[in-house]
Amino acid sequence: MRDTFKTMGEYLFPVEKVTSYFKSIKSKEDLQKFIQQRSAHVTQNTLYGYLKTRMGHKFTVMVQDDIFSKSINIAKWNIYMVAIADCTFYIFSYLINEKNLKVNDCKEIYLDIIKKERMNGLNDEIYQKAKQEFLNRYEKIDFNKYYLENPFKESCLALYNWAPIADELKILDKDIVLNSMRLKWNLKIDEFKKLTK
Repeated sequence: MRDTFKTMGEYLFPVEKVTSYFKSIKSKEDLQKFIQQRSAHVTQNTLYGYLKTRMGHKFTVMVQDDIFSKSINIAKWNIYMVAIADCTFYIFSYLINEKNLKVNDCKEIYLDIIKKERMNGLNDEIYQKAKQEFLNRYEKIDFNKYYLENPFKESCLALYNWAPIADELKILDKDIVLNSMRLKWNLKIDEFKKLTK
């Protein structure tokens, strides 16, 4: 059972991506790495945690099923793409307003992250969809207040919508699922603020 959980964790995202430790964020590369790693970490913990909680002991059997594994993979990438977008928008909105950042590189950083993820298994359909959705959101976002107005709403809804759980069960879980991801993001926000003091 322990091996199955370990394998499942690595299947969702490589370990290195979610365990890198930051002492501070001092460069654009650090910022990009933080966004990528923390978005992966939130996605992995919330999706994996939700499935494990909902299925209980059946979870270890289900992850070995090819069809279910494909469903998890589709969910993982779709949630992760929105998580990266939310995190990128939040960070740049925060830095522009609280740290007087003059250059908004959020579009460049997001597109670079998802382009690199193609080498890790992100398929073209999800890549193109994520890219277009990001650009559509980018045109409408008010960076002066985005970070103050429920900035992780879209990724929370993505977790709820994409998790491979029966709809009748998801309806019962909605508030819990949304709150679980919000809490995970709150931890990342606190970490980011400490790293950019």
